[in-house]
Amino acid sequence: MSKPVVLIAEELSPATLDALGPDFEIRNCDGADRSELLAALTKGVDAILIRSATKMDSEAIAAATGLKVIARAGVGLDNVDIPAATAAGVMVVNAPTSNIVSAAELAIALLLASARNVSQAHATLRDGKWARSKYTGAELYEKKLGVIGFGRIGQLVAQRMAAFGMEILAYDPYLQPARAAQLNARLVTLDEILAESDFITIHLPKTKETANLINSEALKKVKPTVRIINAARGGVLDESALYDAIKEGRVAGAGLDVFATEPCTDSPLFALDQVVATPHLGASTDEAQERAGIAVAVSVRKALAGELVPDAVNVKGGAIDEAIRPSLPLVEKLAQVATALADELPVSIDVKVFGDISVHDCSVLATSALKGALVATGAETVTYVNAPNIAHERGLSSSVATDRESLEYRSMISLHAAFSDGQSITVSGTLMGIKMVEKIISIDNFDLDLAPADYLLFLKYTDRPGVVGTVGNSLGKAGINIASMQVARDKAGGEALMAITVDSAIPADIVEIVRKETGSHLARRTTLVV
Repeated sequence: MSKPVVLIAEELSPATLDALGPDFEIRNCDGADRSELLAALTKGVDAILIRSATKMDSEAIAAATGLKVIARAGVGLDNVDIPAATAAGVMVVNAPTSNIVSAAELAIALLLASARNVSQAHATLRDGKWARSKYTGAELYEKKLGVIGFGRIGQLVAQRMAAFGMEILAYDPYLQPARAAQLNARLVTLDEILAESDFITIHLPKTKETANLINSEALKKVKPTVRIINAARGGVLDESALYDAIKEGRVAGAGLDVFATEPCTDSPLFALDQVVATPHLGASTDEAQERAGIAVAVSVRKALAGELVPDAVNVKGGAIDEAIRPSLPLVEKLAQVATALADELPVSIDVKVFGDISVHDCSVLATSALKGALVATGAETVTYVNAPNIAHERGLSSSVATDRESLEYRSMISLHAAFSDGQSITVSGTLMGIKMVEKIISIDNFDLDLAPADYLLFLKYTDRPGVVGTVGNSLGKAGINIASMQVARDKAGGEALMAITVDSAIPADIVEIVRKETGSHLARRTTLVV
């Protein structure tokens, strides 16, 4: 068999290739050269590894037939068209924690350089001037540091600057006060940050909500002695407004690593003695580059092996707990069985998780259910990436609920599928033992102990003698070997459900023969696919 093809479009750490291992065919191209990139993508690529220079827009994604993964060795994804990738079923992964230490340390370096006029004093000394009195700075001790955006990087900065004896103020609309308290930070409003802080450091992504958040109006609220650091994303801080504020003496200084338009080599801010600037060096350490390369290489290996990837940015459900992972294929199979029994796509699927695993984040199981149902109706190239969009287009929704109590099993999952004609089907399953063996334990009110197999046949009929023999005879004549058979019934002479696993696919005409010869009012076959 040919190896999956991984296209490396930019220079990456040698550790990246080591992490990928020998199981892939490695190709290289210059991702910044548009024609070279498109030509390479059309030659059959399973995954592409990029940094910031390669633009994976809708045109590039459309050119890459068969592409399964776009891996960005870094944090930002401005150069990837995530909606286009999602529509094409292409997983997008990045390395969200690879550069957080490097970014935090650079923000601190800019803060210290701004506080003590390091860059300006250095330049003056190189010009042969001993301007000691001109560059009197400010101590950090007992000053207030305002951290705008208290995520992972903001928290790292706060922890380190607390060691300087600074009081930490934090603004983050998504942060719980208890978490801020754990880090010895005081959670405040943005206006309080602006009014009280001696130093302000920005750690926000650029979004519609945060674009030019620190604008001319905001800069009217700050102390004239404040120094502002931005090593997060350009465009969050209004550079024109900052220039005016520094020129007018309303802001004492700034440390900048990012800019609204990059590369940026000609900004009025660079002419100001109060500004220290670097060319987007936040992730530019050997350690960060190596971590990023290794992280995305591991993600590519997992994705191409059919596993879900915690760092996938376009898979609903977010990071997947290890305790939940074994349940993903089980839920897919439960959904396939329910869909096959009804012989149509459900309009809604409700997944309920009982017992031990219910304490974990089970939200991704909603996507598992959608994927299983879509696959059962013959939908092609359904992935965890595009399943929600395909399901929405076809009028299918799903939900997940949890219950800590499970009476018969340590954990179990019940999937309730509702259909447009008013019928509903409930299929339940569990994972048994240390080996986590999949079992279907019930269908509606019929108890089973059924291991999901590739080929299944279900019959519903009125309980009576001779049906088992008739089924065996009919399948035997067709050359189909029965691997196992179970019969459940609601009462003697009542309704019965027969579940049969066989060694090969059952043709539709054989299913109809079995239905007629057994007098079954329902006969459904399914081929389970995960």
